[in-house]
Formats: sequence, C-alpha cells, structure tokens
Amino acid sequence: MRINEKEDLLFAEWREKRPDLVADGIADEQAYSSISPKLLFVLKEVNDPGGGSWDLREFIHAGGRPQTWNNITRWTEGIRQFSNDIPWSDLESVDELRRKQALRSIAAINLKKTPGGHTTNLDGLAATATEDREFLNRQMELYDPDIIICCGSMTSDIFHSLIHFTEEPSWKMTRRGIWFHEFKPGKYVISYAHPEARVADYLLYYGLIDAVREILNTAS
Repeated sequence: MRINEKEDLLFAEWREKRPDLVADGIADEQAYSSISPKLLFVLKEVNDPGGGSWDLREFIHAGGRPQTWNNITRWTEGIRQFSNDIPWSDLESVDELRRKQALRSIAAINLKKTPGGHTTNLDGLAATATEDREFLNRQMELYDPDIIICCGSMTSDIFHSLIHFTEEPSWKMTRRGIWFHEFKPGKYVISYAHPEARVADYLLYYGLIDAVREILNTAS
C-alpha cells in the first residue's frame, strides 16, 4: 500500500475524533521517496480560524503561500545541496513555480491537526496534540525521513514529549548553537526556528544550512 493511501486511512480514523482535521504529510510520494535526503518539517498548526477539513498536502503541492513556504523552499534547496555555498542572490527571489518544485518532495506535518489563528494558543496546542499522541506516532511511522526539522523550539519540545524514539534522544549542539540528535543511524532531528521567525530570511537560511553541513560532514 502506498504511503498516501496509508495516510488517508489514518486520517479517516482520526476524523472520527477531529471532524475538522486538516490532513498533512507527503505532497508527492514519488518525489519524496526518490530524493535524498528525505525531509520532514514539523510545524504547530495551520492558520485557518474559520475553517478546517481540508488537505495541507494539496496546498503545498500547489505551492503554498510565501509567508511560511518561501523559507521552507530555500531550506529544502539548500539542504539538498549542503556542500555548495549558494549565494543569497540565487535564493532571495522565490515564486510559486519554485515553491511547487521544492515542496512537492517534502513531508510536512502539524502537531495539532485542527486549525488555529494567527497567534498560537500553546496550551491548547499541547493539550490537543497530547490527546492525539497515538495518531501522531502512527503518522510518523509512515515516513522514514532522513532529517526532521522541528520549526520552533516549542514545536520541538512538544514533538519530543509525544513521539516515541527507539532510544532517549542524546542532544548535541553544533558549534554555532543549533541543537540536534541522531534518532536512527545517519538520521537526525534538528531543533530550529520557525520559517516565519522575526529574523532576516538570509540569516535563517544560512544558520540552518551551516548546521546541516556540520552535522552531515561530521557523520561522514
């Protein structure tokens, strides 16, 4: 059975508990499975205070929106070419086509599957995600990612409080202060900033790529 089919079965069961669930995961299964490293981005919740019951996979396959997904597009391109020092002039301009090409090959999940507003209620998010712990773990088992990027320190904290790892995470810090751990041989979780953090986009980009380069070069 294909991963997307497994996702759909899981979400159908999950919706019995959360009727307004926003499905998420792999935008394009063939693209995700055929490109290395396989990337999974973990976020908090979708910003849709009046809605729900839609599919983030379709949204990012169509290119998403610039506010969140321009930076994730840059991060995806940079991680896949981490040995290259890409100049910012080649990264600064991101249009819908560029987002489509990059985002179709990633997986992206939200810890809270029901939509929220522009400002996240962290207590509500943590409570809902905790109630859905079993579903979240079952979803995570579908992807076998090589690199997991937790987008935001609070996202990382909640993710690690809920997701079962084979061994207790042994956290390490890069020379420039980015925390990560190896959750399986050659596979890493990186605790990083949210793509909409109030930091210049170029600083967010080079900070992450610098960390990935150090982690993967040290491993090799």
